[in-house]
Amino acid sequence: MKKMKHFMVLAALMSFFTVAVSGCSKTDNTTAEQTETVTETTEEATTEAELSAVEVAKRMGNGINLGNTMEAYGRKTVGISAEVSQYETSWGQPVTTKEMIDGMKAAGFDSIRIPVAWTNMMDFENGDYTINPLLLDRVQEIVDWAIAADMYVIVNDHWDGGWWGMFGSETKETQDRAMELYKSMWTQVSERFKDYSDLLILESANEELGSRLNDRDYAEDSGNLTEDECYTLTNLINQTFVDVVRSTGGKNESRFLLIAGYNTDIDKTIDDRYKMPTDTATDKLLLSVHYYTPWSYCGATAQASFKSEAAYKEMNRLMGKLSKFTDAGIPVVIGEYGALLTADGEYKNNTIEFTQNLLANCDLYGLVPMLWDTNAFFKKDLLKIEYEELAKLYLDNSYAKQSALSEDDIRKNAQDMLATGLAAGRLNDENSDEVILDGSEKAIAWIMYSDGSWVGNNVGDVYNPTSKVDGLIANDVEITEAGTYTISIDATGTASGHLTGLIFSAIGISNGELLFPGYIIELKELKINGEPYTLLGTPFTSTDDKICTRLNLYNSWVTEAPAEARTKDGSKEGLSAQLIDPLGIDEVQTLEVTFEYGPAE
Repeated sequence: MKKMKHFMVLAALMSFFTVAVSGCSKTDNTTAEQTETVTETTEEATTEAELSAVEVAKRMGNGINLGNTMEAYGRKTVGISAEVSQYETSWGQPVTTKEMIDGMKAAGFDSIRIPVAWTNMMDFENGDYTINPLLLDRVQEIVDWAIAADMYVIVNDHWDGGWWGMFGSETKETQDRAMELYKSMWTQVSERFKDYSDLLILESANEELGSRLNDRDYAEDSGNLTEDECYTLTNLINQTFVDVVRSTGGKNESRFLLIAGYNTDIDKTIDDRYKMPTDTATDKLLLSVHYYTPWSYCGATAQASFKSEAAYKEMNRLMGKLSKFTDAGIPVVIGEYGALLTADGEYKNNTIEFTQNLLANCDLYGLVPMLWDTNAFFKKDLLKIEYEELAKLYLDNSYAKQSALSEDDIRKNAQDMLATGLAAGRLNDENSDEVILDGSEKAIAWIMYSDGSWVGNNVGDVYNPTSKVDGLIANDVEITEAGTYTISIDATGTASGHLTGLIFSAIGISNGELLFPGYIIELKELKINGEPYTLLGTPFTSTDDKICTRLNLYNSWVTEAPAEARTKDGSKEGLSAQLIDPLGIDEVQTLEVTFEYGPAE
C-alpha cells in the first residue's frame, strides 16, 4: 500500500498446503518449538523444490496479508533500538500471535504475505546497513508459525519509510548507497532463511519499483528520473534481487522468488519496457501486481458501489491483460486487493460481488489472490471473519476445496461467475436513474479528479463513469468532431458536499489518440466553484498509453513536459502539468472546463 497515512485504514483478506521447513538455520534465540517444527517437516519439504512456479501458484490458493504490522514504520518516533513490538504495533495492530496465524489458516487462507520494514532497526543514514538481529528473529518467528500451519509465506521489503527515493537522487553517491543498502538487506535476509523450504517465497519490493523511485522522503534531491529511466532502474533492481538471493546458496539457489511489477500496476507492468529478470534457476519466478480498481470503490472510506457493467468489464479487462505473463509460464500473484471499509467501519456495498468476481478472474487466468487485511476482515481477537457470507466464500475457495475439482470445472465455474456478474451489472445499469455512457469505442471527454483522500472521479486512462465517490455528478460529453466542449463535476451531492483538496486532476478523452490522432486540447476556461481560475502555466496535450488523450490540470509527478507534448501552435515555451495551485484548493463543490478540440495549426 501507500504511505501510512494512506493505508493505515486499508484492508483485505486470505491461505493452504502441507510441507514445511528443511533444516532451518537458527540463531541462538531459536525456540524448542521452532526446532521441533523443522525436524518434523524436513522429509515432506523435500518435494517442494521439484515444483515449477505454475504448480506452486496453484497450491498457494487464497492468500492474506499481515498488513500494517511488521512494515509499520516507527523509527522516526522511537529510533532504531526500541523493542520490536513497538514497531509492530505502531500502526494500531496487536502483537501477532501463533493463534492468529492458525486462525487465518482455519479461515481458508493458504498463503500469508508478511510485509516488512527492515530499515526500522537499521542505521542506514550513517552507512550501517546491518539489520538488528532482533527484528530478523521476530520475522522468523512469524514465518515459522505460518509454515507450521502449512501456509506459503511471502516476505518482502515494503514502503519502509520511502528510502527507495534515494535511487532517484541527482547525486550518484546517494544512488550508490541505495543499491548498497538494497544488496546488504537482501543478503542478510537471504542468509537468515537460506535453509528454509520453498514454502518461503521472497519478494523483491512492494509498490516502490517504478515512479516512487523519485520519492523525496529520504532524498530531497530525488525526483529526477524520467519514466523510461524508472523502468530501466526497476528492471535493474529486480535483477539485482534475483542475483543476490541466488548467490547466498543453500535452498536460495532454487527458491521461488516474487518479482514486483512496475508500481505493481497492471497496465504499467504489461508495458514492454518492463522486463522480468533472468534467472539461473528454471521456472522459479512469479510476478506481483496489486488490484485496487476503481480506487474510489476499493480505497475510499466514503460509501461506494461495485455494481455497474462497466465496473465488471474493467476488472475483467485488466485481469485478462495479465495473460501476457501467464501464457508465457510466469504465474502472477495479486499481492494486494480488497475493498476498504467505510469510515464507520462498515463493509462496502457489493463487497461479496467484488470479491467473487476477482476470485473468478484468478481461477480463470491462474492468478494468486492475496487480499490486504489490517484487522478489518479477519478479526484477530475473534480469530475469524465475522461476515458469514464472506467467510464462506474464502473457505469455498481454499486450495483444499479447489483441488477436488478438475481444471475444466474450475474454469467453467469461473466463466459462469463472470457471466453472472456482467449480467447483474447490465441489469443494475438498466434500473439506474443515472445515464451510463459506454465509452468503449467512443471518444468521451471527462474530468479526472483525486482529492486529499484519493477519491473523486474516474482517474486513469480508461473511461469508467462509475469510478467515482457516491453522490458526485459528472457531466461527460462524447466527442464526435472538432469543436468546443464543456465538461464538469459536481460534488455537492456527496456526503460532505464537496471534494477536499487536490492531489491530481486532468482532462481525459477516451480513444482520442485512435479516433482523432494528433488533435489538441486547447483549454479555454477553467472554473472552480463557479469562479474563473487563472492558470499558472501553459497547458499541453499528451498521452500515456497512446489511446487516451490527456491534458494535465495538476499532476505533480510530471515535472517537465515530455518531448512528445503537443500544443496548437507547436510552441514548447512555459509548458506545465501544474496549472492549479493545490495549496489554494480547499473545498471544491464544482469544477468546470471548457476546451476546444481540433488539429494543430
